[in-house]
Amino acid sequence: MKHLYKYSQDFGHQGYLSGTFIVDSEEINKLKGSEVYFGEVLGKHSEIFGKLDDCTLTMVTDDQEFIAKMEQFGLQSTGFNPLNYEII
Repeated sequence: MKHLYKYSQDFGHQGYLSGTFIVDSEEINKLKGSEVYFGEVLGKHSEIFGKLDDCTLTMVTDDQEFIAKMEQFGLQSTGFNPLNYEII
C-alpha cells in the first residue's frame, strides 16, 4: 500500500532539507535506518549525508484516494525526495 511521507532534516549552519513523496510502505520499512548521500546539495563542498529514521520521516497519510489524486496531478514528489539519491 502506498503512503505519503514527509522527509525533513536540519543540518545546522549548512541548511535544511525537506520534501514529500509517495512510497510503498514495504519499501520505506526496508530503508529505515539507512543513510542517504545527497552530495553537495547545500553548496560547494557541503557533502551532505542524511538518515532515514523516525526522526526524519513522518507518514502524512495512507488515504489511497488522496494519494491517487496527487499522482494524477503529477505531485508524487515535492522538494527533496531522499529515495532519489544514493542510499548507503
